[in-house]
Amino acid sequence: MSLKKYAVIGHPMGHTMSPFIHKRLFELSGIEAEYGVFDISPENLESQYAAVLSKLDGFNITIPHKQRIIPLLQRLDQKAKMYGSVNTVAFSENGSCGYTTDPDGFLKALEAEKISHEGRVVILGCGGVARTMAYEAALKNANLSFAVRKEDEEICKALCEEIKNTLNAEVSFCELNQIEGDIDLLVNATPIGMYPKTEAQPVEDKVLSKTKALFDAVYNPLETQLVKKAKAMGCKAVGGMSMLVWQAVVAHEIWDGSKYDKNDIDKLCLDAAAELMNK
Repeated sequence: MSLKKYAVIGHPMGHTMSPFIHKRLFELSGIEAEYGVFDISPENLESQYAAVLSKLDGFNITIPHKQRIIPLLQRLDQKAKMYGSVNTVAFSENGSCGYTTDPDGFLKALEAEKISHEGRVVILGCGGVARTMAYEAALKNANLSFAVRKEDEEICKALCEEIKNTLNAEVSFCELNQIEGDIDLLVNATPIGMYPKTEAQPVEDKVLSKTKALFDAVYNPLETQLVKKAKAMGCKAVGGMSMLVWQAVVAHEIWDGSKYDKNDIDKLCLDAAAELMNK
């Protein structure tokens, strides 16, 4: 059997965790494969695309190419169409097909910890990560709302209108310091708490005291101050490294149908966090 070759394409690519995570996933599945990095600037993506393709059996796409890659592909998966974003490409007899594994990475990270994304879901922030999580919650008919900084209210209002028009779902927003009531799932989709400012947290403890479960998209450190506080209050909580690894798992499911044990993925999350610290 010939050695398979995969890679991640983006720019700049100085600190990507993709090779570490994907190489481990290939080892766990027993598939002999290489995983490399292609640093391609936006202006060179189209001209270098064919040459890269000839070397690979599949690849991942990261910033800033998640939208730029779409016109170069033959087909898009349903979710990639819905999100207008691609982070994984697979090949078949029908040519190239683009997928987005971020939504399923989010869902699998919650599922692994037995956390529901139904009920009342409050998302902190309104950027690209928040949008992905909001759509998945809205598709589950969650009681969805955002909490954002005052300066982001117009952006959030536009996102709320987009979700209402696309999914016919009810969604509201408030300022970060105005969150009230019980919360089934609190999602931090802001960078607050990320290394090196690890003592920061986006909401006060009183919000956590009324929260059943927490997902924090920040993955450096492995456990943010927010996650630690939530766990100390008896709240189920999971950090962003889990989503990062699980979205990579979904890519492997697409490429070769591999299945993975939760204990192996938990171990990989810890090892990936240690690797990140080493870098």
